[in-house]
Amino acid sequence: MKYKRILLKLSGEALMGTRSYGIDPKQIISYAEQIKDVVDMGCEVAIVIGGGNIYRGLSGAANGMDRVQGDYMGMLATVINGMAIQQALEDVGLEPRLQTAIEMEQIAEPYVRRRAIRHLEKKRVVIFSGGLGNPYFTTDSAAVLRAIEIEADVILKGTRVDGIYTADPEKDQSAEKYKNITFKDVYNKGLKVMDMTAFTLSEENKLPIIVFDMNVRNNLKKVVSGEDIGTLVTN
Repeated sequence: MKYKRILLKLSGEALMGTRSYGIDPKQIISYAEQIKDVVDMGCEVAIVIGGGNIYRGLSGAANGMDRVQGDYMGMLATVINGMAIQQALEDVGLEPRLQTAIEMEQIAEPYVRRRAIRHLEKKRVVIFSGGLGNPYFTTDSAAVLRAIEIEADVILKGTRVDGIYTADPEKDQSAEKYKNITFKDVYNKGLKVMDMTAFTLSEENKLPIIVFDMNVRNNLKKVVSGEDIGTLVTN
């Protein structure tokens, strides 16, 4: 096993499966089973998930919604997704803990760094929801900051594409995949991996990012084991 402690970043859209919105129970159980596989290997897993399958603050702002209000709505969407993942992880026999950046004690613990690390040491999966609790920051930024705080070895960004390409492979069939790329090259080539705030924070803290296809069964286990899956972004 190459990575002992990981931060798994999932988009809200990843939970939709074949649906056009919401949560696909089959998809979320598939993710839970893959997470259980790596926990059983001895890997410590924390998760940050987006809320785009339910509500996206930027889209709301584009349609006239107040940006701050929209961002808070998006944060609540990530809590809903976090609760869904928590249930799925319990269903496969794990002991997840849901923490939120915005206090809502009836359904989750407030985010406390030391408590989160203690959960990880006890092999509990920790789900960080509610973003950072502040508007104008994405869940990408939340993922990087939480990963730094818990001293994760790597950020694993699970997507429906198997890495970073020279162009969007779903639109351009001639797009070529990068196996390894530096943070500076991602900047210079204008490639979309994470938002710039998150990406800069990751580079400054020398925290590698691996972008891989989470929808292929056993890919998560392969990445954690050090197999050449997806695209590795490093300094």
